[in-house]
Formats: sequence, C-alpha cells, structure tokens
Amino acid sequence: MIEINGQHLINGQWTSLASHKFVSANPTTDTDNPWAFFEATIDEVNLAAICSQGAFAQYRRTSAEQRASFLEAIATEIENLGSQLVTTSMSETALPQARIEGERGRTCGQLRAFAANLRQPINPVFIDNAQPQRQPLPKADLRLTQIPLGPVVVFGASNFPLAFSTAGGDTASALAAGCPVIVKGHPAHPATTELVSHAINRAIKSTGMPSGVFGMLQSSTPQVAQALVEAPQIKAVGFTGSQKVGEILNKIAQNRACPIPFFGELGSTNPQFILAQLLAEQPAVLATNQVASMLMGHGQFCTSPGLVVVENSTGFEQFISSLTQAITDAAVGTMLTSGIAQAYQAQQSTLAANDKTTLLGQGKSDSGKCQTASALWTVSANDFIQDHSLHHEVFGPSALIVICDSSPQMLAVSEILTGQLTASIHGTTNEIIDAAALIDSVSQQVGRLMFNQMPTGVEVCHAMQHGGPYPASTTPQTTSVGSQAITRFTRPICLQNMPQQILPPQLRDNANAPQVVV
Repeated sequence: MIEINGQHLINGQWTSLASHKFVSANPTTDTDNPWAFFEATIDEVNLAAICSQGAFAQYRRTSAEQRASFLEAIATEIENLGSQLVTTSMSETALPQARIEGERGRTCGQLRAFAANLRQPINPVFIDNAQPQRQPLPKADLRLTQIPLGPVVVFGASNFPLAFSTAGGDTASALAAGCPVIVKGHPAHPATTELVSHAINRAIKSTGMPSGVFGMLQSSTPQVAQALVEAPQIKAVGFTGSQKVGEILNKIAQNRACPIPFFGELGSTNPQFILAQLLAEQPAVLATNQVASMLMGHGQFCTSPGLVVVENSTGFEQFISSLTQAITDAAVGTMLTSGIAQAYQAQQSTLAANDKTTLLGQGKSDSGKCQTASALWTVSANDFIQDHSLHHEVFGPSALIVICDSSPQMLAVSEILTGQLTASIHGTTNEIIDAAALIDSVSQQVGRLMFNQMPTGVEVCHAMQHGGPYPASTTPQTTSVGSQAITRFTRPICLQNMPQQILPPQLRDNANAPQVVV
C-alpha cells in the first residue's frame, strides 16, 4: 500500500515547496477525499523543465529495446498497484469499478502496444542510395528517419483518469518516441495521478532510465499550466480537455519565442446521420442504440453522440417515441466533478431558454451537487442551420435531434458542421452506396467515419484515427490513439553521406527494420 504524500515528482524525488494545498472531492458523496495536495510553484515548474531537458540528453540515445522494456515495466508497476488504484480512482471520479478496471487494462495494453511497435516498427525509413556517376550532377547518399522532439508536457484529462492521463496515450507515445514527459495532474483526480506516478518512478529505477525522464506536478490553478507551456525546455504539448482551456494554452504555445506544437483534443458532437429506409425498418433499434451510447460514462466520453440528424419520414414517430421512453427511464447519473455538473446544467438551461428547441424527454434527477439528469432535445433543421449556438458540444448525457424535411436538407446540415472526432451514417447497404454526396460532405469534417455503428469506443490499433478538423483537435493530421500517435513527438531528419558505422541502426544497409530503398 502506497501512502499518498500530496507532493510533486521532480527528477525522481518527491518534493513540495509551497504550503498551500487543495483536495479532491468524492462526486458520489459530495464530500472531500482524505488527501491534500501541494500546489506547485513556478520554481518547481522551472526545475521540472530543467531536469526533463537534462534527462533528454541521455534518454534520446536509448535503444528501441530499452524504451520498450521501460514501457512494459510501467505497465507492470501500474498493475502491481492492485485494488488501491481502483478504489482511489473510484472515490475521485464516481466511475464504477468495472470501468476503472477496464481503463487500467486499456492503459497497460496501450503501453505494451507501443513497446511492441518499438521492437517491430511499422513506419519505414527511406534510403536513396548514392549515384556518384549520375550526370549532369552526382547524387549523394540520403537517408531519412525520425528523431524525438524533446521534453513534452502532458495534461491529464478529467474524464479518463488512467487512459488519457498520467500514463495514458500521450505519455506512452511520447516516451516511446524518446521524449521525457512532465505530467500536469488533473485536479479532479490527484491521488490517482500520484499513484500512477509512483508506478512510473519505480519503473524508471528498475530499468535504469534517467531520473528526470518523467515528472509530475499537481495544481488546481491555471498559472502552473501556463508556465509549463511557456517553459523554453518544453518542445511539445499533449492536451485533452475543453475547447476554452485548450485555446488558451494553444495560443501560449504559438506565441512563445520558439513556438511549439500543441496537440489538443478539444470537443466534438459526433453527429449521427440516420437515412430514411433504415429508419423505416428499425426505428426502435436506432433509438435504443442512440440512448445507450449517449449514456455511456453518463455522456462524458469525447465520442458521445450529441447530435442526431434524421428525416421526418416513415418510422420517425416510432423513433421519437422510443427515444422518449428510453430517456425517461434513464437513471440519474453522477458527473466527474461539481464544476462539470454545473457547466452541464448551465447548458441545459440555455437549451431550455432557446425558443427554437424543445425538450423531448428527461431522465431521473437528484439533488446532489454532481448528479444530473440526461436529456433529449429537438430542433428543426432550418433553425439548427441558422443558430450557431446549437453547434457546440454539450459535455454530458444530452443530445440534440435535428429534424430534416428531406435528404437534401440533411446534406445541408452536414455542410455547416464544424470539425468532429467522429460521425456515423446509419442506413441500409443500398442507401449508403447511394449516399456519396453525404459521405463526401461528412468526410471533410471528421477524423473517423462509421457506418451503422455508434461512436463510443476507440480501438488502440494501427489504423485508428482519433482527431479531426478544428475544434475536434488542433492538429487534424495527427492521432492521439494508436501506433501513429508516436509521430506527434518526432521530427524528420535527413542524414547525407554519413558513414555506415555511425548511422542509426534502422538506416544501415540490410537493417532488420522497414526500409524503402531507392
């Protein structure tokens, strides 16, 4: 059993300079948890950044096998935390045991997947062999590979205390790339953050990694977050959170004397387009699937389906009736924090005050600070197109049903949407084949387009794309999930006429690595 000390991890040491502390709350009981955490100071931010930069000099020279072993050791140490990690995370998030255990499995599986990718890389290097006799000018030997950017700051996410936080995808991919990481813990689950940081620190020691390869700072104030992005030693940022905060931090990253990439996942409504023939055939099934998906995690997934675009045609009345029944039966749910609950309630009040939207149905409610009722709203397509306030994500168990008069109007709705992480088109096979215009339109706005499947659930694999045009993410050409996430934290370097003996192993002739040789 690890004793929660409430301190920061800097260069392998637990430390705290300030006296001011904050606590995390138990959303289920509306009471404070029994731990207190020191607020990081700007001096600690600077020290962590300097130590991270110092570790980079050694860590970037580690072999792929060494980094793979390190990632596997982190996964093992997280598993060794046992039930303490599960119960602690449950008390800070109100997430059920099965969800936390599943997320732990995903986190460890992700770490091991990056280890496997390091041992058997899938991205090739490129080799253009020399042609000294070429006329009119000889061609030099040119070899292209990737090298790590440098220290990376990762911001823990509120809604995924493990998989998108301390040892989540951003941290795993940055460490796999050869970059040290400083995690800014999310104030909603600091004890969970500390436990995972203990696990990572143990892995550092057991594998002989430089002590500054991982650092962790706790804070509930924006000043620490901003100072981390401003630190000159930091070369990239990974962020999962709100559009408002992400835009502030991204602006800081771009306004530095030396701008750095800000890989932010900000917000998405994940629209569902329901075509007429399938609506006529399966109205109740479509309604059941929509409500079940939007209630997963009480609507606090980044891929929660918050927008449904449907034509008022055969099956529509049954679809609406089934939606109403399903949402009315929905149990009260607990939000991750009281702040998130308050924001959700404010957005529901805004929808209620809008004379263009109608409340279709509402789930059961409770008086707790973090307890909220799920809700479904309707709006006409014409009103939706004209009212841009309805286009924003509502973080929580709420969805807006956009009612179209025709398929051309459904296409018009798709054309005014902003960037999305995902979208789904539901239809019969023939309908989907004939929906080329809609597919083309939606494709311009999403990172992942699904057919007859709901968006909740993001597979960790080579082919996954978790990102999308702004505001879904700040860099639509990258993904935060899957093996390609590692490329966010590397940059290309071309080595010209370098002797074979000192080339990186993957660039040498006949290397046991994917090569494209010209």
